[in-house]
Amino acid sequence: MALPRTSLQLWSVREDTARDFAATVKAVAAMGYAGVETAGYGNLTAADAARAIKDAGLVVSGMHIGIDRLRGEFNTVITEARQCETRDIICPFWPVDHFQSAEACRTIGAELNAIGARLRGMGFRFHYHNHAHEIALQDQRPGIDWLLDAAAPENLGFEADVYWVHAGGQDPATMIRQQGRRIHLLHIKDESEIGSGPVDFQAVFEAADSVGTAEWYVIEVEKYQHAPLESVQRSFAQMQAWGRA
Repeated sequence: MALPRTSLQLWSVREDTARDFAATVKAVAAMGYAGVETAGYGNLTAADAARAIKDAGLVVSGMHIGIDRLRGEFNTVITEARQCETRDIICPFWPVDHFQSAEACRTIGAELNAIGARLRGMGFRFHYHNHAHEIALQDQRPGIDWLLDAAAPENLGFEADVYWVHAGGQDPATMIRQQGRRIHLLHIKDESEIGSGPVDFQAVFEAADSVGTAEWYVIEVEKYQHAPLESVQRSFAQMQAWGRA
């Protein structure tokens, strides 16, 4: 079985991309990453960022697009996705205070389902990326379960963030097995650099292997032990040491 390819969520190096997006993605490519997941375009336009990524020899494994843009700038988002030559669009966040009940979670899932159906009709895949608050229990089940139950798997994938699943009080490996048919993009994140915190990555990888649907491991670093570019390089090196990149 082929391993998922390894991508970097560019939020990890957002200060670098704000200064020089093109130089940053070249540096990321030199580390050995196969792709990047966008979260804005730093100091470039979407078209210029797409060119810089391609010139660096990388592909866009997906795009994080906020719900406000998905609602109000849908056609522009589609144009950007086509410029970036990606089929994967991810909603990266939903306000914490909306997750108050099972019914509230189902309402969110229904809206995401409608967006996903529209995107699917245009040749794209749509995913939701979690933080800890979606994992908290609502009526004795994680809120993310109610949300995903309200959407058809073909309309809404799940970009499971393994650190935030852990921080939300659930076992990432168990959630991967439960929701695996939706997980094509798996966020590889720890408290700081990969392998430095509480996440049991061997269990995560075993679960992902058993399901077999993950296409990308997407590394993200938000707390740094070194400069951001060094932190993401060390994280990639740890994945290599594990035989996962």
